Amino acid sequence: MNTTKIFGAILILGGILGLVVGGFSYTKETHAAKLGPLELSMSEQQTVNIPLWASIAAIAAGTALVVMGGKKS
Repeated sequence: MNTTKIFGAILILGGILGLVVGGFSYTKETHAAKLGPLELSMSEQQTVNIPLWASIAAIAAGTALVVMGGKKS
């Protein structure tokens, strides 16, 4: 397997993962205020959605790389 096919397979797997999962969330901690020895902080839950078009584009590009990667000019 050459590098092009490996990269194509990674794109396909990433696109499928994006379709299945749809997004992910993480916790962002911010420091609201610091008054002398007293420090106030907040934790916020942030959500990142993976667009459907990006997942489909990754699958299509990966498929093209796998198919074209095997052909020699």
